[in-house]
Amino acid sequence: MEKDYTASYKYFENRDCKYYPCHKSEHINCLFCYCPLYSKDCPGNYKMIETSGGKMVKSCMDCLFPHNIDNYDRIIEILSK
Repeated sequence: MEKDYTASYKYFENRDCKYYPCHKSEHINCLFCYCPLYSKDCPGNYKMIETSGGKMVKSCMDCLFPHNIDNYDRIIEILSK
């Protein structure tokens, strides 16, 4: 079954954005451009990195979880907890 990448409440792709594509992927859901799961326990592929000041911060550079059209319902579920 082919995915529907047309604009909807679950998916929006902004190819006119100066940062597009922000990740290496054929289709990027821009609906969650600034990840709403940054302060949550994200099920995506994030890493904790140390800053020059020694503070640990979350790096989402390799994470496509919020940009995947199939993850909308899971994101809403996590945010509602």
